[in-house]
Amino acid sequence: MEREALIATLARKAPRYRMEIIEMLAEAGSGHPGGSLSAIDLVSAIYHGKLRQRPAEPDWPGRDRFVLSKGHGVPALYVVMADLGYFPREELWTLRKVGSRLQGHPSVLSLPGLEGSTGSLGQGLSMAQGMALAAKLDRAAHRIYCLMGDGETQEGQVWEAALSAPKWRLDNLTVILDYNKAQIDGYTRDVMDLEPLADKWRAFGWHVISLDGHDHGAILDALDEAERVKGRPSYLIAHTVKGKGVSFMENVVHWHGVAPKREEADRAIAELKARAGIPSEESVR
Repeated sequence: MEREALIATLARKAPRYRMEIIEMLAEAGSGHPGGSLSAIDLVSAIYHGKLRQRPAEPDWPGRDRFVLSKGHGVPALYVVMADLGYFPREELWTLRKVGSRLQGHPSVLSLPGLEGSTGSLGQGLSMAQGMALAAKLDRAAHRIYCLMGDGETQEGQVWEAALSAPKWRLDNLTVILDYNKAQIDGYTRDVMDLEPLADKWRAFGWHVISLDGHDHGAILDALDEAERVKGRPSYLIAHTVKGKGVSFMENVVHWHGVAPKREEADRAIAELKARAGIPSEESVR
């Protein structure tokens, strides 16, 4: 797909993805709307614009790998995977239900197409680094993408991986930070401030790019730039908004891990429809 057409497609899909996330969480009665809504533009751009993949053949050896380190944001991943045909869209409404393949955190034992069982925060980067090193040893051409949260970046294991990935010159590894600046206990600046974030990762030997994590063109540009970098891994600091797209959720810490009630979900979906010019009577399902 040509670039401008791709950007237009991503922009068109964005409000629908957000509506599906809200509907899934309301149906489940639990989950994490804030970080799912902040991450959806990043996940969508990566899957539609970058990943070499075969949804009908999820274990294809030549595929690129995507590790969702911030596993609680998995609704954003599920809606994109369903859209691409990894599983029937109707399964979205089974999120977190007993026996569902769509668990509240990614489970490779439940759903083909997932690359890591994540949710124990801080571990996804180590998984992704192992995949990148294995690809180097195998002389394989696939790339590894890892989406992280800012709260989990406070974990010590993250900084061990940050130190070692440049040592192994893992230029096939791209890490994307969903930098919405809020976590379950409050704002990151108050819990454990990460700044000066870009300077720290540069000091560890990473190629660092800062960008608007809701601008699809900027996301694609950054991913392209990371792919051109040789000899070291890339770290994309994507500035995002917690709860992006729903006015009463945006930048509100409360919505980190609280699912909307039915009335709240209906209000959020109506707002998203109005902004996108989607007919109010059109069903999310």
